[in-house]
Amino acid sequence: LNFTVALNYGSREEMVRAMRHMAQDCKDGAFDPEEITEEKFASYLDTKDLPDPDLMIRTSGEQRLSNWMLWQLAYAEFYFTDVLWPDFDKEELIRAVEYYNTRDRRFGGV
Repeated sequence: LNFTVALNYGSREEMVRAMRHMAQDCKDGAFDPEEITEEKFASYLDTKDLPDPDLMIRTSGEQRLSNWMLWQLAYAEFYFTDVLWPDFDKEELIRAVEYYNTRDRRFGGV
């Protein structure tokens, strides 16, 4: 189980930094642009040592990503709740996990 908290984090900025680093590595001859894959790109992200999230819980009634882990959440399930973060308790977590358990995970497949 991984619980990740990011402070002063922006996914767009993270991806731009990753692309700049990759571009420099290509320029320096570390690899050819044709070798760029999803896995290689992900290896340049801040979360390279973490698995992609399976479940994203959004509290306070908001239904948007707000620039949060845009790449990493591609195949995550989303749980939206009106409960505010300070009031998010064990019972609400159980509801989120129960919702997650009803999902048919296809990871982009049909």
